[in-house]
Order: sequence, then structure tokens, then C-alpha cells
Amino acid sequence: MRVVIAGQGYVGLPLAVRAAEVGHTVVGFDVDDDRIKRLAAGESYVDDVSSADLQRVLATGSFHPSSDPRSCAGFDVAVIAVPTPLREGSPDLSYIEDSARTLARYLRPGATVALESTTYPGTTTELVAPLLEEGSGLIAGVDFHLGYSPERIDPGNREFSLVTTPKVVSGMNPASLAMVQAFYASVVERTVPVSDPKVAELAKLLENTFRHVNIALVNELAVYAHELGIDVWEAIDAASSKPFGFMRFVPGPGVGGHCLPIDPSYLSWRVQRTLGQSFRFVELANDINNHMPDYVVRRLVAALNERRKAVNGSTILLLGLAYKKNSGDARESPARRVAALLLDMGATVRAADPHVVEDAHVDRRVERVQLTAEQAADADAVVLLADHEAFDLDLVLQHAPYVLDTRHRLTGGSVECL
Repeated sequence: MRVVIAGQGYVGLPLAVRAAEVGHTVVGFDVDDDRIKRLAAGESYVDDVSSADLQRVLATGSFHPSSDPRSCAGFDVAVIAVPTPLREGSPDLSYIEDSARTLARYLRPGATVALESTTYPGTTTELVAPLLEEGSGLIAGVDFHLGYSPERIDPGNREFSLVTTPKVVSGMNPASLAMVQAFYASVVERTVPVSDPKVAELAKLLENTFRHVNIALVNELAVYAHELGIDVWEAIDAASSKPFGFMRFVPGPGVGGHCLPIDPSYLSWRVQRTLGQSFRFVELANDINNHMPDYVVRRLVAALNERRKAVNGSTILLLGLAYKKNSGDARESPARRVAALLLDMGATVRAADPHVVEDAHVDRRVERVQLTAEQAADADAVVLLADHEAFDLDLVLQHAPYVLDTRHRLTGGSVECL
């Protein structure tokens, strides 16, 4: 089939390359000209697609990156996989709207459109369908097929990839579901059909809200356990020995990426707007997780004070700018807030992260360095924010005068854990 993937980021690019690998002719459409130039040159910028994989599908002619809307013409299947950020607490669906308007110009009878972008329940049928109909003169569910299949990309996850993670699929009617499922069945091992796009949209938000709330629980527990003089990590290990009724979550410096800092708020916004009610669990989780970087800085300030040092004038080495282990994704990373607070306090902030190659999400005042014995020894404090396997943690233990470990990876006299 001729497939268009609108959006070539962490979600769209892996899907586009996979679809090309299994034999579809794929257009990777993105309005970012710089991205398209990098893709055309065979340079990948996401964790889950190697440059070698990208170069192979380019060489076969099965993948065509493009920023020209005319390249979308003639598609059999189109997938919208664009960002859905929050703007002042409200969903910004402008990228979805722009993509739908572009695809509508080239929509033909019998074609299929699937939305993957995370959003509130009702977006597919209440927003995307009318835009496609208005721009094409066709009727959704009659002249063309429409559905929703939430993305489940976990950047850097070596166990569950796009191919091996079950794919929830839906359609606005049985015929649409059949076509959406048929496409995704060609690129993933297993599909999970549901009865309605709203169910699929809610399922995605449920997944992330579940994680968000439970991470907030252990984050708040970590704060109070420290004040009570209790090792929260040992308590979590002990609770994890229970073979039923408990799922392990661990504290950290905050949450990042697109999912947890943003997605649950879509559900909270929808509930407030439609029902006039507050989704209290989401709002509480947001408050706790959003303030974890501040807590990390408070712990660091206290530790430096105990060593008769002020933050002002101290050199702080941050290990990890990404929001998670072995990932280059720095979107909404808690490291950004930690760095900003320390810089505002007068610290010299250095940061090491071999995975984060783009500086768009990094404060320009942060000095990028490599983790070396000299850098560790020169710092007044080292803060482990993302426990990348590439980091030589033994080196840190040997040379750093003080370490605040937010991931519970280090032990020693100079180490404090979150």
C-alpha cells in the first residue's frame, strides 16, 4: 500500500521505517525541513531507529521523507502521529488540525486515516472526521475509513518495541476497524481491537494516568520517608516481594517525555470541560511530580550546607539530561528544572549525557561535558538524574566528593539517595 505518516518524531519515524521494511511504499511527511534533510541524508535522530535501518529503506526506495504536502497524494493509508502539547493547561491540537487539513486535500474514496497522537476522548470523531470531510467532500465511515490507534512507543525500551508491543486499534464503524486493523497487523505482531475510538483514546490516557499517579505516590513517600529516617528503597524492595496485589514503582527526580507530564492532563481537561468536575487524582499527581525537581535541589542545598558550601559559586555536575535511562529524549525532562534552579542560585552547572544530542531542550547556560575522572573530581556535587548504562558509575564513586543519587544506583560514604 501507499502509506503516509504525518509527523516524523519519536512515534512517526519508527512506524514509517517499519512500514517500509514490511513492503509498503511510505512517505514520511513532516513540516520541519531540517528533519527531512537529515532523514534524506540517512541520519536518524530518534532512539528506536538506527541510521543503518534508515539508510536501508532509503536505498530500497520504499521510504521517502518529504516536507512537500503534494507528496501525500494517492495514499491508501495515512497515519497522523504529530505532537499534542499543552498550552497553559489546555490541549493544543493545532498539529492534528493542520495534518487533517493537509490529508483531506488528497483523500480518496476507500482510503483509511488513523490518528495516533495522544489526545482526549472524542478527538477522532468530533475533530478529525469533520476536518477530513470538509476538505475532501467525502463522508467518514461511508466514503473513507477512520480510526484511532494510540501510540505506545517507549524510547530506548529493548524488550518491547513497536513490533512486539500489542497495538490497540479502533474504527468509527466495523468497516473502518477492519481496515485500520489490517494495516497495523502488517507492521506489528498483535493487534487489540476495541469497539469505538473513544474507548481507544481513553485506554491510552488510562495507561499513562495509572503510571503518573503511582509514581506520584512513591515520590511523595520518598520525601516523607527521608524525613522519618526510613530507607524508602528498602521498603519498596520488601513490598515488591509480594507476588500479588502490588506493582513496583520507584521514586525519581520527576517525570518527563510527552506522556506523564502531559497526557493525564488531557483527561483532566476533558472531564472539567465536559462534566464540570475536577479529576483530583490527576491534579494531585501533577502537583507532586512537578515539584520533585525542586525537592532534588532542596536536598542538594542541604547537603552542600552540611559541607559548609553554598550553591552560589559551587560547580554541580548533572548526569543525565534525558528524562529516562538509555534515552535521548529530553522533552519535559526534570533535569531542565533542576538545572534552571541551580543556575538561578549562582551555581556553575555542567551536564553529561551521551544520548541527548539536540540542545533544543537544554538551557544554553549549561556547559555540556563528558563524564571523566577530572570532571567528577572538580565538581562540588554530582547529581545522578538519568542512570544511563553508558555512565561509568565506579568512576563517579572513586572521584566525586559528593553524589546525590536520584535513581538508587550507587552506594558509598559520599552518596545520598533520594
